[in-house]
Amino acid sequence: MKTLKYTFALLAITLFTVSCSDDDPVIVNEEEVITTMTVELVATGQTTVTLRTRDLDGDGPDAPIVSVSGPLAANTTYTGSIELLDETDLNDVDNITLEVEEEDEEHQFFFTSTVGTVAYADADANGNPVGLSFTLTTGAAGSGNFTVTLRHEPVKDAAGVSDGDITNAGGETDITETFPVTVQ
Repeated sequence: MKTLKYTFALLAITLFTVSCSDDDPVIVNEEEVITTMTVELVATGQTTVTLRTRDLDGDGPDAPIVSVSGPLAANTTYTGSIELLDETDLNDVDNITLEVEEEDEEHQFFFTSTVGTVAYADADANGNPVGLSFTLTTGAAGSGNFTVTLRHEPVKDAAGVSDGDITNAGGETDITETFPVTVQ
């Protein structure tokens, strides 16, 4: 009986010691689930042009639905804004834009355009670009592509990244889409 008491006492001490470990779990900031990205382009005196990609099944068999609401005007500066949504549960849509704003030091949009030039209009607390707001200045009439990529945890101090060069950005891509655009 005495041996049984010692065994239980040893077991209790072992469990107490293990449960009081100071190995706190590391909280991982996971990539966001983004099913829908909407890019609004607004210019004075022009119709707002909306670029949208929506992929409700993620990596499922259905391709994303990509739409462009109309042409852009030639030689015009557009103010751009981006909205991100998680619509995996249509009864409880999550606005991921707010999360990107709150974690702006861990996110950056990158733009590749064959129809004009892009400039960042917002920055994080360290003065590095984010890209939720930007300007797009179109060139001459024609057609081309406008690609928007959101990177999670890019290396914002890498060469060229502050200028929007994705080459050295690192990080993980949260969402990317290439929109076919016409400039008239």
